[in-house]
Amino acid sequence: MGLGIVFGILMSYLGYNDFVTDWISPFGTIFISLLKMIAIPLIVASLIKGISDLEDIAKFSKIGIQTIVIYVITTVIAVSIGLTVVHIINPGNAVSESTIADILDRNGAEADSKISTAAMTKDQGPLQFIEDLVPSNVFGALSDNGSMLKVIFFVVFFGICLLLIKKEHRDPLHNFFVGLNEVILKMVDLIMLYAPYGVFALLANLVVSTTNPDLFIALGMYALTVVLGLLLMLGFYLIIVKTITGRSPGFFFKGIGPAQLVAFSTSSSAATLPVTMERVEEHLGVDEEVASFVCPVGATINMDGTSLYQAVAAVFIAQALGFDLSIGMIATILATSVLASIGSAAVPGAGLIMLIIVLQSINFPADKLAIGIAMVMAVDRPLDMLRTVINISGDATVSMVVAKRVGKLGDPNVKDWDDNYQKG
Repeated sequence: MGLGIVFGILMSYLGYNDFVTDWISPFGTIFISLLKMIAIPLIVASLIKGISDLEDIAKFSKIGIQTIVIYVITTVIAVSIGLTVVHIINPGNAVSESTIADILDRNGAEADSKISTAAMTKDQGPLQFIEDLVPSNVFGALSDNGSMLKVIFFVVFFGICLLLIKKEHRDPLHNFFVGLNEVILKMVDLIMLYAPYGVFALLANLVVSTTNPDLFIALGMYALTVVLGLLLMLGFYLIIVKTITGRSPGFFFKGIGPAQLVAFSTSSSAATLPVTMERVEEHLGVDEEVASFVCPVGATINMDGTSLYQAVAAVFIAQALGFDLSIGMIATILATSVLASIGSAAVPGAGLIMLIIVLQSINFPADKLAIGIAMVMAVDRPLDMLRTVINISGDATVSMVVAKRVGKLGDPNVKDWDDNYQKG
């Protein structure tokens, strides 16, 4: 990561931006594609294996209910932290009118595009998220990483039905998915050998494609507010891990650290999912029965970093553009941020779409909406990288908590990529 940033700065200074874009960036794209390539197969294999290992639907329902409840609680806490920090710092008061005009000139057109996309999302019915949960074509859902919730629904349904058939019929399928799961996890190990080169390329390309460092400085108070909120949320996770599981912060960071770095580089919880699951199972000691359900669900509905960002960004925009917020509006921001983060796609930039919906929920003036979105877009990518780290850290934390509560938290069991490789 450090070399990628330094290389990107050097190439940008020498004017070789196109060289990085054409000859270095593709290796980063390949890294993300490799991770996305195995995300769906990993969910299918690990979740079916995990459910069938339970051999008791009651155990699975216990894990599922606890997972959803804890995810919702952490999201509410994340939004509350964001709202508290932004009201203490008041970053919107530090933005000048000239900065706003410059930002609108640079990002106004793209902001309008985001607003149009959000309008289509907002027009959906109140139960649309439940309707979207059930795939009409499972093979179509399996071919689209953006349909992860649909895949999880089918796989859970499949796994439960697997528990309800005779053992002699269940065992061959169970053994197949056990073997498939081992193969996919080995693919994760091999892909991670390529990770340093992929991360180098991603960071180098990020540096040369950043065209507005001055705007980042102008919006420094806003960026610092988001970062402070994210750090407080990370501290909350560490307290939870220590209090409930008895594991130290050092143990947690050592276990999940590589996944956090991949999340920072890719800005995608979905792309990071294979690494997150591997680290949670092998390095944090969470039983596969728990990790195979909690992590995929978390990558889809647990967006603590994103929800915190949406709360901070909404209040920041209101402050900067002189829109007074009532107590009722703040409560609406809290509720909408929680619900919007659950429906937010686990891909870079999806949080902006949800932010527009949050702002529209408090009747933010339409003529100022594009200005507000353009403001936060100016520094969105680096903050997106940071909040993705918090998202996957939350997944790991909840995995450990649920595993501890159901007696499935043990010692790390690290597997190397060449454990079964016969040399010579």
